[in-house]
Amino acid sequence: MGTTWKVTVVGDLAPADEQAVTAAIQRELAEVDAQMSTWRPDSEIVAFNTSTSTDPIPTSKPLLAVVALSLEIHTTSGGAFDITLAPLLDAWGFGPSGHKPETPPTQDVLDALRARTGADKLHVDLNASTLQKTEPTLSLEVSAIAPGYASDRIAAALIKLGHANHLVDVGGEFLATGEGPQGGPWRLGIERPETTGGTVHEVVLLKNQALATSGDYRNYYERDGQRLSHTLDPRTGRPIAHKLASVSVIHRSAALADGWATALNVLGPDAGLALAEQQAIPALFLVRQDDGGFRERTTTHFAALRPSTVQSTLDPS
Repeated sequence: MGTTWKVTVVGDLAPADEQAVTAAIQRELAEVDAQMSTWRPDSEIVAFNTSTSTDPIPTSKPLLAVVALSLEIHTTSGGAFDITLAPLLDAWGFGPSGHKPETPPTQDVLDALRARTGADKLHVDLNASTLQKTEPTLSLEVSAIAPGYASDRIAAALIKLGHANHLVDVGGEFLATGEGPQGGPWRLGIERPETTGGTVHEVVLLKNQALATSGDYRNYYERDGQRLSHTLDPRTGRPIAHKLASVSVIHRSAALADGWATALNVLGPDAGLALAEQQAIPALFLVRQDDGGFRERTTTHFAALRPSTVQSTLDPS
């Protein structure tokens, strides 16, 4: 899927165990890649994208599951998450070609492209195992949820092999299962949203939970002094324009954390925070300030997961 992965398994592994673990990881990644990657011309999703048929198309259950989950987040977020934005991503320079336009697309161009996008033009039939598009040129891009889904798949495979304690990272979407190398929860750092990278803003303790972050500080470019983020608002067809630098989400699965981080990032620090509270999602929002710093906003459920809060709950003294 055009990204990297890393898996940490706790415990001493015999050579045969290590080989089995490696094979399981590669098997899960290969299957997801073959189904959902737009980086390879022979993938299932590319076949769907290049087809102009409006008839139901037989589809693998994993891809159907990811699309169905995406549509659920789309509905709950009021349209802030949409996997049909590939033409708009291309127009803004965030597609597979990577070509950045000298001038932003005009409103007429955006209107024409938006007529070819929209989750309402996509239908999932889980019983028949089919996907159907009502717009012949509709195409899907699931990179905002598929890496998290791959993390979930790998974790399930490792548990099946008897490895209960492990950390999976696919494209920066983490799933922490069981206990870390020192016992107790896994300790993961949430990065400060600076272009230099490498600075930890906060450490969270996770056990059987996923962590995903969406922000504007990695994949962006500037035109006329304006930062243009790779995260587009499906409701306008334009890059997000608010001051939210990043949002980190903790969820029960990496796919959900992945998708919701993007949706909340699109909604911004106010509407995003309100929806995260409504949905009981632990989320940390870091908002850019005029002085170059960041203002922190968190949901109630995120604050309850902070190490000091957890410790006070475990040890009233």
